[in-house]
Amino acid sequence: MLNTLKIIALIGLTLVACATRAELPADYKVVLLTENFPPFNMAVDDKNFARDDGIDGINAEIVREMFKRAGIKYSLTLRFPWDRLYKLTLDKPNYGLFSTTFTPERQPLFKWVGPLAKTGWVLLSAPGNNLTVKSLKDAGQYTVGAYKNDAVSQHLESQGLAPVNALRDQENVKKLTSGKIDLWATTDPVGRYLAKQEGVSGLNTVLRFNEAELYLALNKDTPDEVVQRLQKALDEMRNEGFIDEMTNNYL
Repeated sequence: MLNTLKIIALIGLTLVACATRAELPADYKVVLLTENFPPFNMAVDDKNFARDDGIDGINAEIVREMFKRAGIKYSLTLRFPWDRLYKLTLDKPNYGLFSTTFTPERQPLFKWVGPLAKTGWVLLSAPGNNLTVKSLKDAGQYTVGAYKNDAVSQHLESQGLAPVNALRDQENVKKLTSGKIDLWATTDPVGRYLAKQEGVSGLNTVLRFNEAELYLALNKDTPDEVVQRLQKALDEMRNEGFIDEMTNNYL
């Protein structure tokens, strides 16, 4: 009798689990957006528009595998500028955006899956320019370039600075080397990667002022089941060493 009850209980739990997983409509799909943010996500042909297999990078590979394991359909598009992608994800149900820096200010705006990767925020100066900056307050006396609506730029503004924002972070490389800005506020290692693409090396790290984590940000109306399944898949991937392996492949 006891064994029979156990079997019935197990069948019941299985049916509940299946019912929970079946809550999503058969045609449910997440519209994933990303941008050129190498080495984490980037177009294979270096252009500002790409779809699906035309996109690679550390986090692009991680997100693909995550959705595959979670059994959730998706489309993936790389576009420009970040500001537009950010607003689309805020406004449209079932939209997702990566690689999005998690901040306390952004936390209530999205549902989050991650972290996908860790980064640092830095102030860079041009080669040969040995500026000394001990704090962000000190940086206020200089012209600082940043990327519009990026977490780094938002943080600078919250600290009372007025960064000169560009629509493409790559633009700040030429601004820095031509003297239009004194410092470039960006993410490490992204800034150095972008600079190398522009043929610039030897940038100086003047100040490292924050450590950050990159996430998949989902519209607030995304079903909790989607978030839970994706997070579970990501946690499994991390435990298996998939995340470290993919990171080492690019860096």
